[in-house]
Amino acid sequence: MITSITKFKLSKPATQEEAKEIFLSTAPKYKDLPGLIRKCYVIFDEGNAVGGIYLWESRKDAEAVYTEDWKQFVKEKYGSEPEITYLDTPVVVDNVSKEIISI
Repeated sequence: MITSITKFKLSKPATQEEAKEIFLSTAPKYKDLPGLIRKCYVIFDEGNAVGGIYLWESRKDAEAVYTEDWKQFVKEKYGSEPEITYLDTPVVVDNVSKEIISI
């Protein structure tokens, strides 16, 4: 598994409510996305940046989403280029499903 962290700087800080509204507008795009296990929307730096923490089955799955079209969408939506960090994720403890996951 791979965890990716995306971060987009904002031109002006967003409140939690403003960020939530933006996140809810894009969340449906990620439902049933091939290879995506979980996505968490996050707020960085007291609202000066937003992004996501994704858990993917593989890096190939993640990179299939982070295309030039996706980067352009992010730039238009948030006003900045996305930063993407990848982390190998060999084990996940999921306390909701009561599972330890290792793919």
